[in-house]
Amino acid sequence: MKEYELTTSNNGETSQFAEKLAEHLQPGDVIALEGDLGAGKTTFTKGLAKGLGVKKTVSSPTFTIIKEYKGKLPLYHMDVYRVLDAFEDLGFDEYFEGEGVTVVEWAHLIKEQLPEELLTIYLYHQGQDQRKMVLVPKGQRYEQLCKEIF
Repeated sequence: MKEYELTTSNNGETSQFAEKLAEHLQPGDVIALEGDLGAGKTTFTKGLAKGLGVKKTVSSPTFTIIKEYKGKLPLYHMDVYRVLDAFEDLGFDEYFEGEGVTVVEWAHLIKEQLPEELLTIYLYHQGQDQRKMVLVPKGQRYEQLCKEIF
């Protein structure tokens, strides 16, 4: 499985990369976000939302678990950090198989419920403002997606 790496120098560049990625997304796409606290998972999602034409302000759904936004495609933004039971049926599959794009922060916490094919993006601190992003595609759709954007 090939990995793709990118380093950004600030939040703006992280957001711009996500906007670029959004141009290539399709209904049913799932992006898992992992990485350090404060490494830019929500910043990335804000850029993705902008690229999808979402007009509302995007914020982390830490206490609500799922927020839905309307754009060119619906955006389903999940933060599963506070999900206590990885097997609890919260209807995640309805989002994964839905008409929009799903972004899951802290996705490893519900790995048993994730679809087999998805794009995982790891975000790491690399100094004060720099971020390293490692994209790991799982499945042919996501391999092709990474080839398109790199």
